Amino acid sequence: MPLQGVLSALPEAVAPLPAFLLFLAVFLIVADYRKNRRPKDFPPGPQPFPFVGNIMQMTYKNPLVGIQKLEEKYGNIFSMQIGNVWSVVVTGLPLVKEALVHQGEHFVDRPTFPLLEEVFGPYGLINSNGSIWKEQRRFALSTLRNFGLGRRSLENRIQEETRFLTEAIRDERGQPFDPHFQINNAVSNIICSVTFGDRYDYHDSQFRKLLHLLDEALYLQGSIGSQMFNVFPTLMKYLPGSHQTVRNNWRQIKCFVKERIEKHKADWNPSQPRDFIDAYLNEIAKEGAAASFHEENLIFSTLDLFFAGTETTSTTLRWALLYMAIHPEVQAKVQAEIDSVIGQSGLPTMDDRERLPYTHAVVHEIQRKSNILPFGAPRMTSCDTTLAGYRLPKGTLFLVYLTAVLFDKEEWETPDVFNPDHFLENGQFKKKEAFLPFSAGKRVCLGEQLARTELFIFFTALLQKFTFQAPKGVNLNLDCKWGLTCSPQPYRICALLR
Repeated sequence: MPLQGVLSALPEAVAPLPAFLLFLAVFLIVADYRKNRRPKDFPPGPQPFPFVGNIMQMTYKNPLVGIQKLEEKYGNIFSMQIGNVWSVVVTGLPLVKEALVHQGEHFVDRPTFPLLEEVFGPYGLINSNGSIWKEQRRFALSTLRNFGLGRRSLENRIQEETRFLTEAIRDERGQPFDPHFQINNAVSNIICSVTFGDRYDYHDSQFRKLLHLLDEALYLQGSIGSQMFNVFPTLMKYLPGSHQTVRNNWRQIKCFVKERIEKHKADWNPSQPRDFIDAYLNEIAKEGAAASFHEENLIFSTLDLFFAGTETTSTTLRWALLYMAIHPEVQAKVQAEIDSVIGQSGLPTMDDRERLPYTHAVVHEIQRKSNILPFGAPRMTSCDTTLAGYRLPKGTLFLVYLTAVLFDKEEWETPDVFNPDHFLENGQFKKKEAFLPFSAGKRVCLGEQLARTELFIFFTALLQKFTFQAPKGVNLNLDCKWGLTCSPQPYRICALLR
């Protein structure tokens, strides 16, 4: 065919292409809609976009804004689609209690997210389900108790660590400094002493790098790149972005844990277990041990204890120093109470809580107001169930919007104000049912008792020794840094020796 003939034939060949692409796009959108339409008798919610669901409706600078708007429109229970996964969000204390406590067995599972699945698989204490989770949790709780949880011995370890922390802060000589990694290191040393049998010096460069990797990974897990990986894992695996940093950081943290385990295996004495790793190795070696006790589960259970035992408590303590600097009148009242009960040289103990009701209330108000885990840890329905008259099929992603409980106008006198009086009645500490920073039910935070002990003793010891204030000419703020947790934006503070 002459060249002119070939060129004249081209339009006829390519003309159908745009029409075909349009047809393909419409076909895929319709197929996606039919496949992922809202289940029957499901809670109401916004119309999802094709392929990505409602993910684009969330504001990553402050994801709570989008959730609050949906709560205002749809009420205490609503649904949304994350990628192609349907999720249900509940707010309000009655519904939260109904789901997590009264129907606890129906909401006990953890969902699978591709990014977490790649890092942890079905193992460990946080992401496992079924008999594996029950066996691992039961063992971890009993082992932590054996190594001092709830006893004076672990309290003594925390008291000893407060000495190292106060010395490190004293070395700043009242000059502006960022307390982030000193607090991280101090809190991490407690769980490290239980899991690895070691504590790490605040100037240990290798351990500081590890804490930085952990901090960065947890922050970037809330990024848009990480969320898109959960929606399109096959594609995103080959694309650059924050999700690649998350994957790489967790690999390095996992290597650190593996190295600790190998060192333990080299000098392991079954008759003298030194820590969690030794106790787990003993359990693996037992005749007739449950099938879930193997080295992979040891790695991930240890990893879970390490990062969960480091992140939440240290983040809360960083909020604590910030709140004290911003509210000097509260700080002064705490210090006056400590001085009258303990003095400036005695070591705080958990027995002091009853004698320090205002200090105890301030710690609780810091936890309430800082709101570091707005949704707690995600759940998944373990069977078909109903809630508030709606049908929730097995495998439904279930999110508890704890923020709405911690800031509920029906539960708190001044929910948006930092007010320790929320936890006081006639000068005495008062428990509040709506105080749920550790969640509730069968999957309530495994480390709640340890966290409560650490928060009270570290906070009291720091306020006993120092007065925290903003550097000259600096206005501190309470802006959040959104990641897996809600942490304060980096700040510098002055710690003046009392």
